[in-house]
Amino acid sequence: MTNARFDRYVAPARARPQLWRLVGGVVLIGAAYLLGVMAVFAGAGFALGPERAQRLAASLAAPDTPAAVLLLLATFPGAALGAFLAVRLLHRRAPATLFGPAAAVRRDFAGAVAITLALAVAYLAAWGLAFDPVPNRPFASWLGWLPLLLVGLLIQTGTEELIFRGYLQQQLAARFRAPLIWMVLPSLGFAVLHFDPSQPAFVNAYAIAATALFGILAADLTRRTGNIGAAWGLHFVNNLLAVGILALDGSITGLALHVTPYDLAGIAEHPLLLLADMLATLVAWAVLCRLLGR
Repeated sequence: MTNARFDRYVAPARARPQLWRLVGGVVLIGAAYLLGVMAVFAGAGFALGPERAQRLAASLAAPDTPAAVLLLLATFPGAALGAFLAVRLLHRRAPATLFGPAAAVRRDFAGAVAITLALAVAYLAAWGLAFDPVPNRPFASWLGWLPLLLVGLLIQTGTEELIFRGYLQQQLAARFRAPLIWMVLPSLGFAVLHFDPSQPAFVNAYAIAATALFGILAADLTRRTGNIGAAWGLHFVNNLLAVGILALDGSITGLALHVTPYDLAGIAEHPLLLLADMLATLVAWAVLCRLLGR
């Protein structure tokens, strides 16, 4: 299932593919993420005062204000720094090798964003035939926050792609030939991180299934293109839709223009929506493979 582009993408990881280095890298990424979170909360406490910062931190379970959403997105750069340190210190290669060729990353990211946005508009139009979106933020206010949201989502989605489709996929592909390992294992790890013990079992089952599917499709885009640009663009638009355009009621709604007329519990009354969401992801992947993956 490999090709010349993916082989070139994985090549820098082949020099030091030992599993102990990979395990150490995962530990380093986790530690850097935790330190980054602590630094963000410390900065919030210094800027806002302890009581306001504590209330803001408590709201991260369901961020319903712009400040809470931006604080949540601000917790991700530490993990990206951890990935950069892992490849530099443990694998002796340049952090830029996590991305792939710069020109290809820019081209595939821009292409994936444009294509997925067009498909998202079609999806929202079809969704609007069955449901009425609930206004959440005034348009002028939403537009004012949009640049910060875009930057935050760019960092958040880029960090996750660097770790799961960059670092983990590269290092596992350098060590193992079986796609079941280097495509599926990082995707399952990505999915498990979306488990929420406070939610009903069916919600977690859907979240894990949908996220694992997304991870596998993003891994395949990375395999086909030899860089993380297409997967990053798909991920970016997916999260922009879910956080900035039409958020699920009761989820991350603080910067959403609209929210759905149903929440996590009510979504069980519309099981076809779950299939429609996964089908939309499959359609986006198929179109991106056709247009970018050749």
